[in-house]
Amino acid sequence: MKNNRRKFFEKTGLIGLGLAGSGILQRSTQAMALNGEMDTARLSKQLEKAHVQRFNMSGFAAPPIEKVRIAIIGTGNRGPNYIDNMRHVEGAEFKALCDIRPDKVQAAKVRLAGTKHDPDVYSGAEDWKRVCERDDIDLVIITTPFYMHTVMAVYAMNHGKHVVTACPAAATIQECWDLVETAEKTRRHCKMSEDVNYMPFHLLTLNMARQGGFGEVVHGDCAYNSSKMANNFSKTFYWDMWWLKQYASRRGNIYPTHGLGPVSSIMNINRGDKFEFLVSIESNDFMMKAKAQELAATDDFYKPFAADNYRGNMNVTLIRTTMGRTIMLQHDATDPSPETYIHGIYGTKGAALQYPLAPRLAVGNMRWVSQEQFKELEDKYTPQITRKLSDVAIQLKSSEGGTDLLEDWRLIDCLRNGLPLDMDVYDAAAWSCIVPLSQWSVLNRSNSIDVPDFTAGAWKSNKPNMDINLEQGGNTKVLI
Repeated sequence: MKNNRRKFFEKTGLIGLGLAGSGILQRSTQAMALNGEMDTARLSKQLEKAHVQRFNMSGFAAPPIEKVRIAIIGTGNRGPNYIDNMRHVEGAEFKALCDIRPDKVQAAKVRLAGTKHDPDVYSGAEDWKRVCERDDIDLVIITTPFYMHTVMAVYAMNHGKHVVTACPAAATIQECWDLVETAEKTRRHCKMSEDVNYMPFHLLTLNMARQGGFGEVVHGDCAYNSSKMANNFSKTFYWDMWWLKQYASRRGNIYPTHGLGPVSSIMNINRGDKFEFLVSIESNDFMMKAKAQELAATDDFYKPFAADNYRGNMNVTLIRTTMGRTIMLQHDATDPSPETYIHGIYGTKGAALQYPLAPRLAVGNMRWVSQEQFKELEDKYTPQITRKLSDVAIQLKSSEGGTDLLEDWRLIDCLRNGLPLDMDVYDAAAWSCIVPLSQWSVLNRSNSIDVPDFTAGAWKSNKPNMDINLEQGGNTKVLI
């Protein structure tokens, strides 16, 4: 078992970080199911049974923070997006930037040159703890590799900070519960960033669903299918080849939230419905091992990766909700097919589908509406939050079509106005737990596995989140 454990830590990069012996990261061993060391189904049941909700974080509103003092841990790939967006948001102030690579954190600070922001920089292996311990920081944004998210988020909340993590927020069932229990104990926000929820068509369909345009929503199709072969095998794109190591040490859907988040919001998951169980099936790997072997033939750097076995090209996970709805979730980051974030909503009175483009709507007559009808429905159902920032996003040339700016702006707007965030810790846990649960299903001949109720039954009375028509707040300025 010790040899297997060491192999796991080597693959996931924890030894290189010096975190393999830390308490919480010792629990980051969901991938050890590949070696038969952990029965995820049994552990999941035990953790759910042991949980007693201390405080319901659904609808939680912290006291208003006029100036939101921000620290970012991880300034390589995703961190700079927050810098580029939030530097334009009224009331946001960067106080600290942290990355284990000195060149990355210095480059991140350069992006703020000539602005009012003058953050301190940190690059020591344990400096992320020093950042969380500062008493002049309100919000910690974590954009490190995802298997580090929970240990850092828990530490930050225990030191009085609100937290935003990149997705997924957790890598194991234990970590999902760690986030929930720490947020409830400390009464600090713990939000997983999911900018796809803010795509214009996704917000339109959310508003349409709330106004009954689909009737009763029955089923959702969703996906994140986008080839990452070039990124994963690049020596420089991801720190320490960490994503490639994840593909070698895990099975199942390891990046579920881009597709699942918007469908979950439309179905009011954790607020009137919840995930009940899932089954997951996966193809063989037809490309990654072959690519590693091809590269290793001429470059010794890749020889350790040539011996690994990788997750399959395509994972398909099916989820049934307690109220009888179904969800089909795909993940394929290998095949060179066109990128698709499938967003399909099917109800008793209508339907919606985005990808392949262009987006389409139907209103119950077994055909997609004409372009003229689509424009009428778009005008009717586009929510206020989309209208609020669409022009500003274009002027600022925000990435992801402005969706990340919209999410970041609304985050600061909620904190400044003392409002509930659009997504909470129960969303972070429910969407992220697909990572370990889908792995268990794949490894157990696609048998079903129950999804924990992280709300401890409160889903029955929790109110829908995401104030997409800005009934409260919305007064934070974007500075061009």
